[in-house]
Amino acid sequence: MTREIQSWLTDMDGVLVHEGTAIPGAREFLQALRDKERPFLVLTNNSIFTPRDLRARLASGGLDIPEESIWTSALATAQFLGAQAPGGSAYVIGEAGLTTALYEAGYTLTESDPDFVVLGETRTYSFEAITKAVRLVLGGARFICTNPDPTGPSAEGPLPATGAVAAMITQATGRKPYFVGKPNPMMFRSALNRIDAHSEVTAMIGDRMDTDVVAGIEAGLHTYLVLTGSTKKSDIVKYPFRPDHVVNSIADLIEKV
Repeated sequence: MTREIQSWLTDMDGVLVHEGTAIPGAREFLQALRDKERPFLVLTNNSIFTPRDLRARLASGGLDIPEESIWTSALATAQFLGAQAPGGSAYVIGEAGLTTALYEAGYTLTESDPDFVVLGETRTYSFEAITKAVRLVLGGARFICTNPDPTGPSAEGPLPATGAVAAMITQATGRKPYFVGKPNPMMFRSALNRIDAHSEVTAMIGDRMDTDVVAGIEAGLHTYLVLTGSTKKSDIVKYPFRPDHVVNSIADLIEKV
C-alpha cells in the first residue's frame, strides 16, 4: 500500500545542487513544499558550515532555504552529545559548523582531559591536531565522528574527509569511533523529531545508496533515489537493498508533493 507522504527529508549535494548550482527542478520542488505546507529538512553530512553559511551558499546557487530547514551532521552530533553527557567537554577537530553547534549545546571545548574527542570535516587537517586526538583517546576520551565519508568533493577532485582521518586515529589507538551522521539512522530520527514528523509518512530523497537510501530504509522512511549525483542506475544492483523508487532527478518529484 502506498503511503501518503506528508513530510520530506532530502540530501543536498547531488539532489538539490551540483557544484554550487541548483539542479533543474530543485527550486520548483522546494516551492511546491512551501505551497502545500509540507514540513521538510535538507540533510547534509557536511559539518564544515553552519546552517547560516549553508543558506547563503544555497542562495548563491539560486535556492532559498531557511536556516531552520537545514540539518547537518554537526547539529546531529551536538544534539547526541548533549543528550549523552549534558554540559560535557570535547576536544574538536573541525570547522565553525561543528564548534558552533557544540558550543550552543552547552559544551566546553578543551584540550585538557575532555569527555570526548569529536572529529568533523575540515580542509586543514593537521598532524599536530591528529596526534593530540590520538593521545586523548588513549587517555580515555570517547571517540565520536560527525560522519563516515572517506572523501569529499572539490573542484580538483576528491579530498580526504572525516572517515579517512578517523581510520588513522583508529589504527593508532585501536578505538573505533561512533559515527552520528548518515548512514546512521539516528540522524534521520533526530531530523524527524525536529519537524515533528512520523517515519511512516515521510520520504527521504538521496543520491547515494550507501548513505541516503540505506539510512532511510533503516529509519522506516519511504525512499527515493535520484540519478543526478553519486549513484548511477547500473550501480543499484551492487547493493542487497533497494529504494522504493528510482527517478532521474528532483524534477520528477514535484508532482509527488
